Amino acid sequence: MTTSGPLAGIRILEVGHILAGPFATMLLADLGADVTKIEPPGGDLSRQVGDAYFASLNRNKRSIRLDLTTPDGQERLGELAVDTHALLVNLKPSVIRRLGLTYDRLRHRNEKLVCVAVTGYGLDAGDDPAFDYVIQAATGVAALTGDPDGPPTLPGYSSVDNSAALTAALGLLAQIVSGRGGQVEVALRDVMLAQLNYRASAYLNDGTEPRRLAGGAHSYYVPAQLFPTSEGHLALFITHDGFWKTFAGEAGIDGFPTMAERAARRDEVLAVVTRALASDTARGWEARLRPLGIPAAAVRTLPEALEAAPEMIVRAGEYRLVGSPIRVDGYEPEHRPPPRIGEHGHS
Repeated sequence: MTTSGPLAGIRILEVGHILAGPFATMLLADLGADVTKIEPPGGDLSRQVGDAYFASLNRNKRSIRLDLTTPDGQERLGELAVDTHALLVNLKPSVIRRLGLTYDRLRHRNEKLVCVAVTGYGLDAGDDPAFDYVIQAATGVAALTGDPDGPPTLPGYSSVDNSAALTAALGLLAQIVSGRGGQVEVALRDVMLAQLNYRASAYLNDGTEPRRLAGGAHSYYVPAQLFPTSEGHLALFITHDGFWKTFAGEAGIDGFPTMAERAARRDEVLAVVTRALASDTARGWEARLRPLGIPAAAVRTLPEALEAAPEMIVRAGEYRLVGSPIRVDGYEPEHRPPPRIGEHGHS
């Protein structure tokens, strides 16, 4: 068992609030990076949300309290940048520039410093509000989600911020690996448009406008959606004809052997599958289909999902948290509790 993570020796500064930036740097800290959180006098705004919320995004970090609006605070940040690989910031573009948190402003301190700016629409795009749910609405995600006869719907978690965090961590590491310093930008809007890949391509190349389908159905695969059963709902995801043949045999369904036919006769297929699935519970179908290699799962609540995956729960001080999704052979990450504000220094 190794004692250091794959990012051991990588030093990262974080300046920001709430979710996207802190989650990105926590993932890097879980992999062994030395992350120092630079907090304003009042602390990261997520501290105001609640201790458990803050802990979910900030384990394995140090905290230094600096007032970056003052010359002393700016000087101290510059000193820290000298011996740092990367600075990750998620603030309004105007604030990022005013506080000097860009590569152009810090390169004289460290030519190889990687500066990552997580913003709503880009460093040069202004300060229009860009919170998670706003971006879901602005990029078509909300319009694609929900029942076709109902209103647009938002996912029950912060999909934009979390996606931006993963993208920012990737961009930061890519630039470090290049051996060059420089400015890296990640815009929340761009992240979500990129994640609409095949939906966007269908419109841009074929003129196919996306539409909501009942049960969250996939636009290409049939059947691939949520179905009611005799008790609970089942997610069934048939992505090729081999899966269909096996599923149809287990469910007692005849016909529709090809994906092309199933797509052309979507309504008929869904009606047949819905009738078949009504003969058992969601958990029953899951137990029957999984051993056959069919992608299927009963819809669970979050408490049920956490109970089913105890290996993903870690303890960081007094907090029980979901651990890192990245597992590296031979490395077991530490899970230090989130830092107190200014615990490791202040100015």
